[in-house]
Amino acid sequence: MFKHVKMKLETALLDWEAMKKTSYDESEDFAERFELHFYEFIDELKIWYQQLGKQPTTIEEAENFAEIKEIIERLPEPLVLNFYNELDLIIEGKEQEK
Repeated sequence: MFKHVKMKLETALLDWEAMKKTSYDESEDFAERFELHFYEFIDELKIWYQQLGKQPTTIEEAENFAEIKEIIERLPEPLVLNFYNELDLIIEGKEQEK
């Protein structure tokens, strides 16, 4: 199941890299693509989380999962805060308004 999360993350990271390399005129299209794929990654993460036997109830507990550590290590610094915000919403069982 976690392989789906990793695949979605990889797609979002490829978009992130492409977005950084584009001209100003092209950047809006790449930003929209990145946002779409980032939230697909988050949706897949939520599905994975909901299928865990023992779900973490805090960010600190979630950080102890090898899978979450792997994601955090892969994320570029500017995306880490966004990831934590989304992870917190998943843990609390809330929906993000996109």
